[in-house]
Amino acid sequence: MNKTNLFAILLLTLSCLMATAQKQNKKMKKVLFVVTSHDKLGNTGEKTGFWTEEFAAPYYALADKGIQIDIATPLGGQPPIDPKSADPASATEDTKRFDADTALLAKLKNTKKLTEVNPSDYDAVFYPGGHGPLWDLAEDTTSADLIATFYTQNKPVAFVCHAPAALKNVKVNGHFLVKGKKVTGFTNSEEAAVGLTNVVPFLVEDMLQKNGGSFSKAEDWHSYAVEDGLLITGQNPASSKLVAEKLLAQLHSKK
Repeated sequence: MNKTNLFAILLLTLSCLMATAQKQNKKMKKVLFVVTSHDKLGNTGEKTGFWTEEFAAPYYALADKGIQIDIATPLGGQPPIDPKSADPASATEDTKRFDADTALLAKLKNTKKLTEVNPSDYDAVFYPGGHGPLWDLAEDTTSADLIATFYTQNKPVAFVCHAPAALKNVKVNGHFLVKGKKVTGFTNSEEAAVGLTNVVPFLVEDMLQKNGGSFSKAEDWHSYAVEDGLLITGQNPASSKLVAEKLLAQLHSKK
């Protein structure tokens, strides 16, 4: 084989490899994680934030399947972690992996501001819980508009535990997004069990029902998630991975 033919073959091979890479990049799905910036647990003097398991389990469930993930918060930068979720008693394989994941921990220190996010850059949005969202994301107009935009762009919107609080003021075509939809979230009985019924600004279960959602639940602390079209909600920390699995299935179903 002469040098000219060899060069032609090499060029052809290279162009095929580049085309394959570009095709794979186009197919790669991107999900936005929206995390609370709020760290005060009402007037208790205690700290709150996001719940590690509810972030870590879905993050790895999606990232391990090749999903690209960006993280945004209302204020940008490092979001607060609920100290109780970092307690060894709450540890899972995912939280242990999170604690040792220096790359992800560095990524968390540099979250985007919600106001800088373009929904068109993503295929879905996911909100992990913790008590923080009850104070900031529930009232954040940028977040509400973001969720409504994802939904009207025919993209999945997913929430777990207290994160459905972010749906409090979300409307589509003048109606609450949850109206007439099957939903779940942290239950009144679970809130009572952690002794915060009179601390939180509102109860997730009550709010979802008030806004017209068809609320259902499993036993306290059992894994439970419901899916109604593009809307996916999970009941509690134990439901985190199930919500991620439902979200992943929707992402794979979209070309």
